[in-house]
Amino acid sequence: MLKRSRTAAVIAAALALPLLHACTDSGSGADSGGKVTLEYWLWDDKQQPAYQACADEFSKANPGISVKISQTAWAQYWQNLTTQLASGSAPDVWTDHASYYPQFVTGNQILDIQPFVDRDKVDLKQYQGGLADLFVKDGKRYGLPKDWDTMALVYNTKLAGDATGLDKLTWNPTDGGSFEQAIAKATVDANGKNGLDPAFDKTKVKVYGFLPEWGDGSQGQNGWGDLAVSNGFTYLDKNPWGTKYKYDDPKLAETITWFKHITDAGYAPKYDKTSTLGRDAVMDAGQAAFTIVGSWTINSYLGAGAKQAYAFAPLPSGPTGRKTAINGLSDAIYAGTKHPAEAWAWVRFLGSPACQDIVGEKAVVFPAIKSAADKALAAHKAAGRDVHVFTDEAAASGGTFFLPITDHGNEVSQIVQDTLQGVILGQTSPADGLKKANDQVNALFK
Repeated sequence: MLKRSRTAAVIAAALALPLLHACTDSGSGADSGGKVTLEYWLWDDKQQPAYQACADEFSKANPGISVKISQTAWAQYWQNLTTQLASGSAPDVWTDHASYYPQFVTGNQILDIQPFVDRDKVDLKQYQGGLADLFVKDGKRYGLPKDWDTMALVYNTKLAGDATGLDKLTWNPTDGGSFEQAIAKATVDANGKNGLDPAFDKTKVKVYGFLPEWGDGSQGQNGWGDLAVSNGFTYLDKNPWGTKYKYDDPKLAETITWFKHITDAGYAPKYDKTSTLGRDAVMDAGQAAFTIVGSWTINSYLGAGAKQAYAFAPLPSGPTGRKTAINGLSDAIYAGTKHPAEAWAWVRFLGSPACQDIVGEKAVVFPAIKSAADKALAAHKAAGRDVHVFTDEAAASGGTFFLPITDHGNEVSQIVQDTLQGVILGQTSPADGLKKANDQVNALFK
């Protein structure tokens, strides 16, 4: 009750300040009369320079406000944020993820910005389709869209061989389609035999055709989820804020069975032999030909520091077509901030063309505003990076899906993660393991 009262008081105080009435999309005129420093957190070091440029422009237009940006890596970021929220000393604004924000809503730790959005008449139609609805629950809004990402195949151009047809790969859980053929052909043993050769030795693999992601929680954004949805799988009864998961769907079990099959065949590394360095490091070492990545990795694979020659291809088309997860981040305001008006001015600026054009021109992500995403695509093209597969997938009718957003996200993720690891290690069958996991997951909502 105290936290809810605090949130209501914060909104009332912010609405009472003249600061926001003077704000435009560029943030001009915002000055509360006293110097305020906002703490802003993000996790991606590659994005920090772009957002520092935004902060500099924001402070020029709002000389009474400065923004101090702190960056920490993904795992440490969420650990630190959770600790700071629990202690009541969280940053004023932080970069938020759809998988995490439900727990902040439940804890009354995140500010509802809908009153500000209504008052300032923020145009929600300027954002990539559906993103504006991701951070809304029960009529309350907890962020403005800042960017989006889709998934694609990345491949080592030398190890993958002839690229002909890689833009039209097909997949199915029975024989793997042309995608499995490409993976098998790219898999090479110590004797130089590939996976299509009867003499191939799966016990002495030198180059794997494919690197799966088994640390992907309950969503499978980096692989199994995309293929499962292309096979007809749906995560929930409704999304966001569904209350009945469907991990017992046979379409998912078929998909996971296929992943186990290519592992058992030697085309992908066994789970207990997977490098602790991560997929990017294995790809850079030239030990694998294909993996599935998000558009946030573009500069890692096509940038000046890339260790191998890479290219992107669309995800394979499954029985129900090509499907990719589309995800978007937002910026959250701490419910306990001492500077709600200034925090909203910063969040509004982050969600405006003034900032997102800066981010787009630096080509580190695809901004949520469509015109800014076009700038990012143009910047990549000008730098010689061919990344149109990501934007093509985002624009394809019926080609994208949103990852599940529900309460109990952490518990759901752990249950499914543990189950899938048990499956790939051969401790349980996909159907049995996923049925048990689904029962455990849905019990959380009773």
